[in-house]
Amino acid sequence: MAFKEESGSRDDMQPTYSMPTATTTASSSTTLITTDKITMVGFDEQLTRLLDKLTGQRSNRQIIPIVGMGGIGKTTLAKIAYEHSLIVQHFDIRTWVTVSQKYNVIELLLQLLREKNSQIDEQLLGEKLYKRLWGRRYLIVIDDIWSIEAWEEVSRFFPDNNNGSRIVVTTRISNVATHFDSSLFELSFLDEDQSWDLFCKKTFGEAGCPVELEDIGNEIVKKCKGLPLAICVIGGLLGRSNRTQKYWKNISKDLISILNSGEDENCSSILSLSYTYLPAHLKPCFLYMGIFPEDDEIRVSQLIKLWVAEGFIKSNESQSLEEIARGYLNDLIDRNLILKQLGSTGRIRFCKIHDLLRDLSLKLAQKDEFICVMEDIQRGVERGRRIVCNEKNLQAKYQSQVLHTLQLPPLTRTLVTHMDGRLSNNRLMRIMSFNCGAKKKYLRRHIVDQVNMRYLAYNKRTRFLAVKLPSSIDVLWNLQTIIIRKNKIKAPSEIWEMRQLRHVDIYELHLPDPPQSGDQQQHEFVLQNLQTLKNVVNFVWSEEACKRVVNIRKLQIEYDSRSKSSNDYLLYNICHLHKLESLTCLPYTVHNVLQKLTFPSSLKKLYLVGSKVHWKDLTIIGSLPNLEVLNLDDVSAVEPVWNPVEGEFLRLKYLFISYIDLVQWNADSSHFPILEKLFLTQMYKLEEVPLDIGEIPTLGFLQLLECSESAAISAMRIAEEQENNGNEELQVRVTFDRKAKLESFQEKMKQSADDHINFTRNNFQAMMF
Repeated sequence: MAFKEESGSRDDMQPTYSMPTATTTASSSTTLITTDKITMVGFDEQLTRLLDKLTGQRSNRQIIPIVGMGGIGKTTLAKIAYEHSLIVQHFDIRTWVTVSQKYNVIELLLQLLREKNSQIDEQLLGEKLYKRLWGRRYLIVIDDIWSIEAWEEVSRFFPDNNNGSRIVVTTRISNVATHFDSSLFELSFLDEDQSWDLFCKKTFGEAGCPVELEDIGNEIVKKCKGLPLAICVIGGLLGRSNRTQKYWKNISKDLISILNSGEDENCSSILSLSYTYLPAHLKPCFLYMGIFPEDDEIRVSQLIKLWVAEGFIKSNESQSLEEIARGYLNDLIDRNLILKQLGSTGRIRFCKIHDLLRDLSLKLAQKDEFICVMEDIQRGVERGRRIVCNEKNLQAKYQSQVLHTLQLPPLTRTLVTHMDGRLSNNRLMRIMSFNCGAKKKYLRRHIVDQVNMRYLAYNKRTRFLAVKLPSSIDVLWNLQTIIIRKNKIKAPSEIWEMRQLRHVDIYELHLPDPPQSGDQQQHEFVLQNLQTLKNVVNFVWSEEACKRVVNIRKLQIEYDSRSKSSNDYLLYNICHLHKLESLTCLPYTVHNVLQKLTFPSSLKKLYLVGSKVHWKDLTIIGSLPNLEVLNLDDVSAVEPVWNPVEGEFLRLKYLFISYIDLVQWNADSSHFPILEKLFLTQMYKLEEVPLDIGEIPTLGFLQLLECSESAAISAMRIAEEQENNGNEELQVRVTFDRKAKLESFQEKMKQSADDHINFTRNNFQAMMF
């Protein structure tokens, strides 16, 4: 615990405490706030809100959490408020405590009591503190707390005097902040203008940036990615250094390394705490983030498959490895080490890592020989267990050297590269991920050499190739994941014997019928671990086939053969897949699919693409008890009118309708009672979006993309009505593909403005993509 006594308390018998040097924070304005110790940018709105919370009328004791990644400005936000004259006068006692993860409760209580040592036990010390705080209006700041347990250890000694006492808690961990069940301050990165203002203030003071340094200065600031700590550190360095373009360009070139170098209170020491205090099972997962390129949007499903293949995930009896891995990811997000990006359905589909944290992970990983990133042709690569070959190594002058180097490492288990599949003859390789297209020769012959392979991926779509996998493919008995883009793959029957398979994601997979259970022991052909199967073409779903993939969760099927009818594919047997959660069906040449498909009740997501349907057949889909996502894309509707039936789609949250000849949609709020997002795309004939759709209490987002003008106008009417009804949650977006269409729509909006003068349009936006 770190304390520093501060003078100026209202009660000389009850000292207050100050805290160590702070950093910065983000806000929506660009106001500059300066104290005798720190300078802040964009702090006006956040500070006002915090001061209001601290001095508000509520008399009961309140806890105010501030959460964000290391260096985002949590401590500084608290410090600015803590030292504000209004707060100094408002509270009888002010105390600041910085808590390490390895805290000592007795030490904390002794510091709060201004006692250096004592023979009294924890309970008696706590009671002594309780009595001292009793009857006083106090402010306690608990800075950088790492666990709920630390709070629970001390909070019982903080009395609720019903006189407006407050406790501010800063933390890097989101679930610690949400534990207090009160409105929190979640700090985000600075925008470009705020970043530039802070940089100039830290570098030049009141003088301002010289014109000749503005371009390179902006380049430096952008590389900080809005992190106040990074901006302050580099601004302080440049403020004490040569103010020449040449020097600044050198700094810009190696900016991230400079920020993460050295010791003392710099970026590295502050950010490193987040790694140091990670649980042991999360540390390899964080270090692994270094294999992805800078600024890469990392697909979460890919990351989880890699973690599983690497063996980072500890199994348990109640969850799959993928479910546990997603929990690990959520823990890292919760600790603000990874940035999440939500998909349209609200699920985390992509994630990113700040450049400084990526650089930190690489430094730690390479120090321990956990990862070897080939930034150039270097020695020592032969000891690398995980080798990453960056794109810049693929220049012509390096090609042969890289190829030769990557044939050598005997210890390598993981290879991530932009090279092709000719690279390694290492039979101990576990993971090979190529950011290029598959090579036909490798897939037909050499793939079986990698007998310990767990993960094989060709992630780039190149020219289309048709490849037949060898019948000896089953020697890859460890293979968990196979991903091949833009290739037509014909699998041998031996694929049904690869019982470790978890994810098969192939552009076009022709899968043979499984052997009959009477041929050999049935259990030999059950792929118990298989969870993902994409994209299976013209497959017959016999009862035998369904028994072999009984645990499948994500399935994509396609039919392009005109030689068979929908009856021949036995689609009604899909109902036997009792764990199926996501189904994508592309029945381009098969009619009456909805009549033939029988869905399992477990289904949560359904994507129908290129099919022909009667709207009345959607009753089959609407009755699914767990369906949350429905996507109808390029569906040929027989009737122009859709009359939904009340009592259906009771769990649907996300509805996507694209390129359908729907004219009238007679729906109201009772038909989709908990819908959260509605997306309508290329609905050229749709006359209007039903006005009552806006009455759905859970609806937060409505988007029209390339729809008819009349539909766009109806969407605006929905926004207007909901604004007038006090609904501040619903946001409506209308997007046009041509400037003329947008201008025509905007003109009609202007014409109606006089008739709707109370409509602010804060919840409505029209744009062109």
